[in-house]
Amino acid sequence: MKTRDWPIRSKLTALVVAPVTALLALWIFATTLTFGPALNLLSARTLLYDLGRPGETVVTELQRERRLSVVQLAGDTELPALAEQRGRTDRAVAELRRRVDGEPLRDAADDSLETRVDQLVNSLAALPDGRRFIDERKVDRAGAIGLHSGMVAAAFQAFAGMATLTDPDINRQALALTALGRSRELLGQSDALLAGALTAGRFAEGEHTQLVQAIGNQRWLTESAVADLPESSRVAYQRLTESEAFTRLRNMQDALVVPNRSGRPTVDAAAWQASQDAVQQQLRDFELSEADALADRSVPMAVRILVRLAAAGVLGLVAVVVSVLVALRVGRTLVRRLSGVRTAALELAEHRLPDVVARLRRGEQVDVAREAPPLEYGHDEIGEVGRAFTEVQRTAVQAAVDEVTLRRGLNEVFLNIARRSQSLVHRQLHLLDRMERRSEDPDELAELFQVDHLATRLRRHAEDLVILAGSAPGRGWRHPVAMVDVIRGAISEVEAYERVDVKAVQPAGVLGRAVGDVIHLLAELFENATAFSPPDTRVTVTGEQVANGYALEITDQGLGMSAAALETANTRLASSPEFDPAQSARLGLFVVARLAARHGVRVRLRPSGEGGVTAVVLVPGDLVTTEPPAGPDPATLDTASADPSRRLARTARRGAVTRPRTRPPTAPSASTAPPSGAPTSTIAPADGRVEGSATPDEPDDELDGLPRRVRRRTPAAQPRSTVTDTPSPRSPEEVRQVMAALQAGTARGRATAITPPAPTGPPAPTGPAVQAAPTDPPTTPEPPTATERDA
Repeated sequence: MKTRDWPIRSKLTALVVAPVTALLALWIFATTLTFGPALNLLSARTLLYDLGRPGETVVTELQRERRLSVVQLAGDTELPALAEQRGRTDRAVAELRRRVDGEPLRDAADDSLETRVDQLVNSLAALPDGRRFIDERKVDRAGAIGLHSGMVAAAFQAFAGMATLTDPDINRQALALTALGRSRELLGQSDALLAGALTAGRFAEGEHTQLVQAIGNQRWLTESAVADLPESSRVAYQRLTESEAFTRLRNMQDALVVPNRSGRPTVDAAAWQASQDAVQQQLRDFELSEADALADRSVPMAVRILVRLAAAGVLGLVAVVVSVLVALRVGRTLVRRLSGVRTAALELAEHRLPDVVARLRRGEQVDVAREAPPLEYGHDEIGEVGRAFTEVQRTAVQAAVDEVTLRRGLNEVFLNIARRSQSLVHRQLHLLDRMERRSEDPDELAELFQVDHLATRLRRHAEDLVILAGSAPGRGWRHPVAMVDVIRGAISEVEAYERVDVKAVQPAGVLGRAVGDVIHLLAELFENATAFSPPDTRVTVTGEQVANGYALEITDQGLGMSAAALETANTRLASSPEFDPAQSARLGLFVVARLAARHGVRVRLRPSGEGGVTAVVLVPGDLVTTEPPAGPDPATLDTASADPSRRLARTARRGAVTRPRTRPPTAPSASTAPPSGAPTSTIAPADGRVEGSATPDEPDDELDGLPRRVRRRTPAAQPRSTVTDTPSPRSPEEVRQVMAALQAGTARGRATAITPPAPTGPPAPTGPAVQAAPTDPPTTPEPPTATERDA
């Protein structure tokens, strides 16, 4: 039996139950041993009055019937006295049978006594047959004596079975009285033998010898029985034997035991009969009086034993009850104290410590002394355990406070570094804008476009760190933006943007407060799709209105993900877990999950039909609005330009992949478009002119909404402006003029393409689970540039 894993309550119960059960068993055993003798003494009176007295009456009547039967057999006539005696004997036997069949005697008698009583009853059942044999003279005098003596012997066997009292003195006295009864029976046998001889005139063969033996056994048995009587009883018996009848009977017995060759009795029949009857009656009265005294002595003794038994039983029961109560009280106290320590430990581990950590992460102040109160459980070993656990929980809470404080400080440090990186990237973008405006060399301009695109991606990586640090990026829009522009803005922030195909996208708009985060989220997913799919495959994006928002599907034909990896990624995307630095390989998942949780966007990955992965993005309905109208086009103010279906067609065409084209060996013309690897510039020239990029076979209204610089070859001797990292200081008037020119060019570009521009931002390529560079977020907010704010 393994008790190591038992609850403490069960162990204490086992410790208490075993000794208490043993004590209770001992108490029951001792009580039973004492109660038995008391009941035995109390049953002595029942045995005396239900078996002793009726049995003694039956013995007396049988002795008288035996003498008369022998006398009748010794003579020639029937004795009327024998018939009367048989009636008295039958009445005595009937009374005995009634008493021995009663419940009191059966309850008081043990098994041995019951067996002897049954033997007595069975022997008495043979009395009618014996009488018939006597009447028919089929037996002689010796046979008649043997018949009745056997019944009397069975009675004395039953009397001896009554002498099983627990008190040795009373039991010895009871046996002595039984022996006196046997000696009286021997005296009766002598009387029967002598009565037959006196009636017949002489002894039959062997009768004198039997008479001598009976007289000798009677005297020996009397002496041994009287020796076991108490002193008072011996004195009374001694006075009884000194009476005239006893003296005369003894003298006649002495004359009878003398050898007699004549065969005739030497005593007078009348004298013997008188002395015999007197002695028999005196002995019977003495036995009955001594039996009554014995019964009277047994009752007080039994009462005293019962009193002692009651006292011992009550004291034992009180001891058992006190032991049980003490064991229960001590056990309950131990269980309560140990359970208190256990509850405190579980409360700390499951509730208090996680709550402290959660509050610390929310920025709340935590009092260590209040959150880890001391556990008072006394001054014993349990109390020492409680105090030790108090120190443990105080240390644990303090460690949690220190850990969260350290993490918060590290987040602040990383956020500060990320903000500084963002500031440098923005300065770099401003510098690139000036260089692009001043550059006239198409090759150099293409390289500047590539650097501009890399800087935009760096900005997205910096925003990843800001998001992971729990802060919000600085980019923002005041007005809704068309969904197609949000998609295009996200595509423009990935490296392989030319592999992304925009399929059917139903018209819709996104509220300005969520535009930047949705663009960032989609850019991360586009980066995954392009990075984890072969370079010659396409990535498609579709969008449609659904019942509870707007659904976007981004499908690639890449490596795919296992079912377990998909389940893990979807769980992380749905729950937005706390960022774990140990899982930096899946950093992008945290970014997407954090952005989705911020606005209630649901993102789920599933296998696509072409072996890749489909990312389903569900923008909630409270962030979706109708597609905002485009700004007025000064060149064409017709209503057809605002048709959504036409606009969707233009968007699909602009989202189509531009095939890479090799440069011809000759110098390109001024109308050559920028290389496919270069992103579209959203900066107008410094002089405010808008230079279109439309080819002769493409109408002017298919532009993407912002001015597009046209590559032109300038004379080699034309001097290039030198641009430094640090912008030169300008006066407020110059700044106002530059911003006014920039806003005017932007407005004209938007009006021309009927689509608003999409801001750009940077994520690094990741796989099916979005990744980002493991840098830390900056601390200062990033101010949006003029080209990123909604005019």
